Amino acid sequence: MKRNSVRAFTLVEILVVVAIIGLLAGLLFTNTDKIFSQSQEMIARTFVRDSFRTALVRYKMDVGEYPATGEGLAMLLAAPSAGSDRWHGPYAEFPGGKVPPDPWGEPYQYKYPGTHNKGGYDIYSKGPDKTDGTADDIGNW
Repeated sequence: MKRNSVRAFTLVEILVVVAIIGLLAGLLFTNTDKIFSQSQEMIARTFVRDSFRTALVRYKMDVGEYPATGEGLAMLLAAPSAGSDRWHGPYAEFPGGKVPPDPWGEPYQYKYPGTHNKGGYDIYSKGPDKTDGTADDIGNW
């Protein structure tokens, strides 16, 4: 008599595979958090060092100096109420017609004259901790 041979996985084999998949998923989620955090910092750094710099240099070429701290980055998008004869903007185009927040939802900080860049401007994000003046600030210095 021939025996029907039935092939199947044992319970131990199935548990080993489930454990391996669980370990791989744990590693993936752990590294995804680090990758996402690094990409947010890269976005803030790109805005601070490139996007705003180009617009601010164009503004200075037309108006003669960077916007004052009180005027802020809004001067890149709309003409000032007084002395707008030299303003030829907008110098930047952002979705919604306003300066976007940093990746953590906070406004970018702008100071002219700068404290880090003497004779220039300081522009920075307060970083992931959303606190001004800490080590995780991302600035143009």
